[in-house]
Amino acid sequence: MIIASASDFRAAARQRLPRFLFDYIDGAAYAEVTSRRNVDDLAAISLRQRVLNDVSQIDTATTLFGQACRMPVALGPVGLSGMYARRGEVQAMRAATDAGIPLCLSTVSVCSVEEVAASTPVPPWFQLYVIRDRAFMRDLLARARAIGCGALVFTVDMPVPGARYRDPHSGMSGPNAALRRFAQALMHPSWALDVGVLGRPHNLGNIASILGHSSGLEDFIGWLARNFDPAVRWQDLGWIREHWDGPLIIKGILDPDDAAEAVALGADGIIVSNHGGRQLDGVVSSARALPDIAARCGDSLTVMADGGVRSGLDVVRMLALGARGVFLGRAWSYALAARGGAGVAQLLAIIEAEMRVAMALTGCTSIDSIGPQILDRRGAFQKQD
Repeated sequence: MIIASASDFRAAARQRLPRFLFDYIDGAAYAEVTSRRNVDDLAAISLRQRVLNDVSQIDTATTLFGQACRMPVALGPVGLSGMYARRGEVQAMRAATDAGIPLCLSTVSVCSVEEVAASTPVPPWFQLYVIRDRAFMRDLLARARAIGCGALVFTVDMPVPGARYRDPHSGMSGPNAALRRFAQALMHPSWALDVGVLGRPHNLGNIASILGHSSGLEDFIGWLARNFDPAVRWQDLGWIREHWDGPLIIKGILDPDDAAEAVALGADGIIVSNHGGRQLDGVVSSARALPDIAARCGDSLTVMADGGVRSGLDVVRMLALGARGVFLGRAWSYALAARGGAGVAQLLAIIEAEMRVAMALTGCTSIDSIGPQILDRRGAFQKQD
């Protein structure tokens, strides 16, 4: 298969993965309206094409939370990535490091934070959920500090798991789920050998101390349902600050008032995000939410965004709407599932090349020069005066 874009990686991932894993990557909550909005609203952003500017020297480099980055992109936290390719988080981490960008490791990764950190000279960032067991959270924070984690991404939009209709149909959950997953694996022998056999162990490395080293997907799903904390409040972020002295980024902000709370409580950054449409379906897309939030925050903290980003052109759109950096989610998951770490490296090279084209044709030669002036007011979403 010829691969030239994130959509090509998606098609290749669909062919290679058992259905339960592809639908876990690809699916979202309820009718998946917000997931589609993320892509469609971002694609609808109109840009001003400018000509006869000297764009012979284009610089995509920036700095995010003290880390020099070759482009304003990070691999966002995606659970179970080690099931998409053999030791998938390690492969993705190596690709990210080679590309000069951060990877943020999910709490529910297959590979532990220690295994991922040992794979490259640059430690990952770490994502943490709001969990009832504060002693366990404290232990995870200590482990992240011990490996020199560059930033903590605290996800706040998951006090309860969203309703994801694909999972019971695919075999991720539901009746006879284990048997259905086994049957699907037999129909995908390449994946079954590379990941199912050679990619062991399949326990969730960061929470193995609680689930045990022989845990399965049922244990994972049950643990999530039991341990997310719906009682968490903004004031509880003070507890995180007591146990984490590095950059703190709050992920899951969609409302300007919540962004202001993050500023008031001393967060270093936020990620404008609706969890890829995997939580509350029907909410606003990240692209529509971003301009007002960026305007409300100003320079008080670093605003980043995710949701629907499938190309370097989409990265430029997010920057024009007010983001300082962009997280990839499904895009790098598709690439990892299709071709392992080599696929992630290829995707990042494509995104950088697409960014350079978009910057050249909008007259931007540096990341700092990308702003609302490149939005075409006839089609772009932007803050209304």
